[in-house]
Amino acid sequence: MFQDKFVFAQLVAFFDRSKFNRIVAKYNGDRYVKHLTCWNQFLAMMFGQLSNRESLRDLIVALEAHHSKCYHLGMGKNVSKSSLARANQDRDYRIFEEFAFYLVSEVQSKSCVDIFKLDGNIYAFDSTTIDLCLAVFWWAKFRKKKGGIKVHTLYDVETQIPTFFHITTASTHDSKAMSEIPYETGSYYIFDRAYNKFSQLFSINQIGAYFVVRAKKNVQYKVVKWKRRLPKNILSDCIIEFTEYKATKDYPKQLRLVRFFDEEQGREFAFLTNATHISSSLVAELYKNRWQIELFFKWLKQHLKIKKFWGTTENAVRIQIYVAICTYLLVTIVKNDMKLERSTYEVLQILSISLTDKTHLKDLFDKTKFQYDKDTILATIDLIATSPFAENIKQNLKAYLDYEA
Repeated sequence: MFQDKFVFAQLVAFFDRSKFNRIVAKYNGDRYVKHLTCWNQFLAMMFGQLSNRESLRDLIVALEAHHSKCYHLGMGKNVSKSSLARANQDRDYRIFEEFAFYLVSEVQSKSCVDIFKLDGNIYAFDSTTIDLCLAVFWWAKFRKKKGGIKVHTLYDVETQIPTFFHITTASTHDSKAMSEIPYETGSYYIFDRAYNKFSQLFSINQIGAYFVVRAKKNVQYKVVKWKRRLPKNILSDCIIEFTEYKATKDYPKQLRLVRFFDEEQGREFAFLTNATHISSSLVAELYKNRWQIELFFKWLKQHLKIKKFWGTTENAVRIQIYVAICTYLLVTIVKNDMKLERSTYEVLQILSISLTDKTHLKDLFDKTKFQYDKDTILATIDLIATSPFAENIKQNLKAYLDYEA
C-alpha cells in the first residue's frame, strides 16, 4: 500500500479524505478555487507543523526546496506565500475546527482505557493563554499594551487527548467558557478554583454528570453531616449547604466538601463535589490528575507551532491552532493504529526528520532505535549541576517524563 510513497503521504492516508471533503462542501470552502484547495492548504499547514517551521516564509522556503515532490506530498503543484496567506485569512476556520472534532471522536472510539474504574469519562477543563503583540493582533486586546488569546480545552484524562476546544480573547474569564462544554451524563469534570461558578456547576448536576472543583477560601457554608472514619491524608469529609445568598440561589442543593493534605507539596486542598458515591481518596486522586492538562499545554507549546503565528487575523490564528491540534491527533492515531511502544514525543521527532523519505512507516519505526531511560536521563542532568540552568532543565525534563509516562 505504501510502497514508494513519501512518509508524509503515508501519514495523510490515515485521514478520511471523504469526510474532510464533506465538511469543505458544507462551508463552501472550495468555491471559486482553482489551485490551492482546502485540502492542499490543510496539508501545507500540517507539513509546517510536523517540520517545525518558524514562519509562513520559512514554510514556503521548505516547500520550494521540495518543489518536485509537492504534488506527490498532496499539496498540489504550487504553493505560494500569498495564496496560502490569503487562504488562511479568508477561508472559514470552522472547516478545520469540525475536522479536528471528527478526529477526536475517531481517537476516542479506538481508545478503551479505564484507569479509575468509573462508569463515565474523566475530563479536566482548563485554559492556556498565548501572548500576542497588540500592534499586530489588534483584535485580541488583553491589557492596555498587550494582546492575547485563550485556548479553553476539555482534556480526556484517561485517553490523554483533547476532546473539545474553545478559543476566546485572553480577557475572557475562564468560567465563562464553562457553558460551551458539551457535557455528558455520567461523566466526571475536574476544574480548578477559577471555575467556582455555582450556577454552571448546578447545571452539570442537573444533567446527571459529576464535578470536582477546588473550593475558594472565602466560600461560606454550614456543615450538615460529618463523615467520621477517614482515609490517610483526608482531613475532613462532610456534606454542606451554602449560607451566602447568591451561592444558595445558584446552587440550592447540598454539596460534598473534602479537605485533603498533599504530602508532596505540604499543602492543604479543599474540593467541592456532587459525587457522593465515590471515596474521598478518589476525589483527591481525580483532582491530582487535573495536572495532566497542564502538561499537555506545555507539550503543545514546546513541540508544535502555536506560540508564533503565520498570520495576523483572527481567522488565520484559529486555523493554525486547529491544524496544530489535528497534527497532535494524527501522531496519536499513528501511535495507536501501529501499536507503537513509543512516547508521543518520539513519534513526532521521528516523523519530523523523515517527511520526504520514501520509507515504509513500519520500517521507519523499526529501524529507529530511539530508546530513553528515565533514570539515565536524570543522571545525565545531574552531571551538569554546575550549570546555572541545570535545576530548571531538570524540572522541565521531569514534567515531560511524567507526561509521557
